Amino acid sequence: MDNLFDVSGKVAVVTGGSGILCGAMAKALAARGAKVGILGRTPEKNAKMVAEIEAAGGEALGLVADVLDENALEAAAQKLLDTWGRLDILINGAGGNIPGAAIPPGENFFDNHPFANYKRVFELNLDGTVLPTMVFGRIMARQQSGSIINISSMTASQAVTRVPGYSTAKAAVDMFTKWLAVEVALKFGEHLRVNAIAPGFFVTDQNRALLTTPDGGFTERGATVIRKSPFGRFGEADELVGTCIWLCADASRFVTGTIIPVDGGFSAWSGV
Repeated sequence: MDNLFDVSGKVAVVTGGSGILCGAMAKALAARGAKVGILGRTPEKNAKMVAEIEAAGGEALGLVADVLDENALEAAAQKLLDTWGRLDILINGAGGNIPGAAIPPGENFFDNHPFANYKRVFELNLDGTVLPTMVFGRIMARQQSGSIINISSMTASQAVTRVPGYSTAKAAVDMFTKWLAVEVALKFGEHLRVNAIAPGFFVTDQNRALLTTPDGGFTERGATVIRKSPFGRFGEADELVGTCIWLCADASRFVTGTIIPVDGGFSAWSGV
């Protein structure tokens, strides 16, 4: 049974791997014997995560690239191949919302939401998933093996106020996940799989001020999320690890084209 969840010796790339959620997944893979490339556009953040993984006995590599810069991604892919020679796991975790792309309370989509802000967040989350997949997935296609994991969101499947660009981009990520899963299975075989994880509400640096107050309480928005969550709390970053390892390992070898909620029941409950 343990072999079903074995990722030792596998090579992974995690975009956005210096962040809270994807950092937890990167550390978990490294702790289980995978070699992990931390891809992000800020060298200092990459280096910090690499150092944390190495201090815990893991093996990691910093890969400096913006997920919207094809040339930088190509250079990162070549560095990965020069170092480890293959790629088994790609986690597309870069994304999130950006300042100006959330509609403030009391304002509206028509009068107070510049299209440029909508476009920027949409490109970051959709193109920032598609482009790394094209670049790094090419390695997997040549191998005819690998696991691609996209990061979706609860905002992809039901309307969540204030974040139209983020929501529509994540909905597109869901369809891209399904489409690509079929494409690669038909053309490269059953050992190349594509799935997505859809986290519920986890407190990160990006959304902390939207969900929590400085004294540790909940904002109105945060309290609304808690009321609609059967577990009655936000998620913890390490609660994504089990699903991540399962999708990376042979335990999920007949699973492709799926979007797995990790949300404390948020998506299942109507709130009534």
